[in-house]
Formats: sequence, C-alpha cells, structure tokens
Amino acid sequence: MAAFKNKENGTWYVQFRYTDWKGERQQKLKRGFATKKEAQAWEREFLMEKQADINMSFESFVGLYEKDIKPKIKLNTWITKESIIKQKILPYFQKRKLSEITAKDIIDWQNEIRELTDCHGRPLSKTYLKTVHNQLSAIFNHAIRYYGLQINPAQKAGNMGMEEKKEMLFWTKDEYTKFSEAMMDKPISYYAFEMLYWCGIREGELLALTPADFNFERGTVSINKSYQRINKQDVITTPKTPKSIRVIQMPKFLCDEMQDYFKMFYSLDSDSRIFPISKNYLHREMARGSKATGVKRIRIHDLRHSHVSLLIDMGFTALAIADRVGHESIDITFRYAHLFPTTQTQMATQLNSMRGDMENVC
Repeated sequence: MAAFKNKENGTWYVQFRYTDWKGERQQKLKRGFATKKEAQAWEREFLMEKQADINMSFESFVGLYEKDIKPKIKLNTWITKESIIKQKILPYFQKRKLSEITAKDIIDWQNEIRELTDCHGRPLSKTYLKTVHNQLSAIFNHAIRYYGLQINPAQKAGNMGMEEKKEMLFWTKDEYTKFSEAMMDKPISYYAFEMLYWCGIREGELLALTPADFNFERGTVSINKSYQRINKQDVITTPKTPKSIRVIQMPKFLCDEMQDYFKMFYSLDSDSRIFPISKNYLHREMARGSKATGVKRIRIHDLRHSHVSLLIDMGFTALAIADRVGHESIDITFRYAHLFPTTQTQMATQLNSMRGDMENVC
C-alpha cells in the first residue's frame, strides 16, 4: 500500500482506487497522517471495511453495524445502544481484530464490567449486565449473519447477567381516586393522570396527544404516535410497536372531562400537544400526590398495570384487554397471569362437568 508525503507540511496521505458496493470504481484520498505507518494502516482498514473483511478492527465493524442498524430502529433506541457500545464495549475491544476475539476475551471483559458501579456507587444490576452483554452479542450475530464471521464468542462465553423480576405494583380504583383528588389543584396534571389510568396508555403516547386524536361524538381517542425528548429536542415518533396503533373507546365521564379540559385553552391548534409537559414533570407530580395522600408510590408506567388489573377484575379477557392497551394477548396472559386467580379452578370445574356429561351419555 502506497503512502505519500506532503512536502509542504510534512504530513502523509493515501490515494487509491477501490470498487464500491455497486461494482463501480471509486477514488479515495485521505490526508493529514503524522506517519507513513498511520496512513497505510488507515488505507488497509478502509479497504477491509469496504470488502466486509472480518479481519477488520472491532471499531471499524461497529461503524458498519451502525450504518446497517440505525436506519431500521427508532432514534431513542439507537441512542441507548450507542451509549452502551461507546461506554462499555468499545474501550475494551476497539483495536482488536473482529475475527480474533475469543470467548476467553469475553470472559475477561465480563469480569471487568462486573467491577463497575453506577453513578451512586452501587454495583450494576443483573438486568443491566444482561443488557450490556446482549448488545455485544448482537454485534457478533450481525457479523455472522451478514459478514461471514463463523462463531459468536459472546454467546460461547455465556451471559453475565439475568433478568431480575420486579414486583408489579399497581393501584386499586380506590387508591387512584384518592390520588387523583390531590391532583385537582393542577388541571394539566389531573387530566393527564385521568387519561393514563382510565385508558392505560403509555407516557409517550399521552404526551403526543393532540386535539385531532379525539372524536368526542364517537367517544374515542386514537393512539398513533409517541413523544420523546431526545438531545434536548421534542421528537414525535411512531408508537412502540405496530400493535400500539389503536383506537380506544373512552368512558363517557372521561369524554366529558377532556372536553372541559379543551375549553381551558385560549386557542388550541388541532396538531398541538394538549399536554406540553415532560416525563419528569409527571414523575414529580406522582411523588407529590403520593406524599400528600399517603398512597403507595408507584411508577408512571404502573398506571398502565393498574388499568389492566382493573379490567381483569371486571372480567374482561386477555384478548380484549390486549387490543385496548396495544399488547399481544399472549403478553397479557403471561405478564398478568397471577391476576387471573380463578382461571385454573374454572378450567378444572368445566372439564369435570364435561367428563360427567360423557359418562351420563354412556
């Protein structure tokens, strides 16, 4: 590989031709290297990346991974992945050749990651450790699927964490009613929590709502977008999953309340956010209301659990509930199985009755 010295400033540069992914010949020029060796190393790495050579550095492959994956996922999802990659993975593997990283290297990395602490000086949670490992494994899987890598060393080494089951907290109707009374001094808070509890929508779905989403004649609200705060910018995205796009039938009292809320605005465009607040605001209000009423503190997302548990208690099926909250019915069945206390008994009773009917026929 040829490298050339710039006689004017003493730096080195490379100039060469390569074939791009369309099969067309292209010319590349890169200047500003301090040494001939650096210039040649850059050219070698560039060509390996263009040829999808698994002997490229791990850092170069991460660049390909980003190019392939980022356009396919939501921006906030990529930002989370990028943070893990930059802080927990690249510092350890960036200069290594992708093809030479072994399961033993992964185990050594796991041991170092386990020694890290969070911003409060506490050990990293087992759930977070699993998330970090899964991200590294995803990079190797991508290399296997599209670039010819033979083995995933992260998979061979085994995961370093595990999913920690968190207690599912929720409010009963009485608890929510008590809490909501403390919110009445701030209309924006009161009506926001009313939508969260009685419709079971997600925070992002709530904060993206506009007047155009409401049809008061039919008593419905359409969920078709989500709000995110990314890099200090308000960003409206599609909902979490395709299943999340749905139309929710609101109870009449909630329709009346939301119409009253709309009347409080001096002017309101059809595409304006009706809750121009942040997730942090909701969290602070949740803390304020819990403290004022003595109701146990739960997360904002737990209001969604509260809505589901209320519907289960009212006797609705997992399928009907899933359609309302934008989940797959199997997710509702598994996640909230403990809230269907009589299901097994009912099954056994009906099977017993069926057997009895068969014996009577004989």
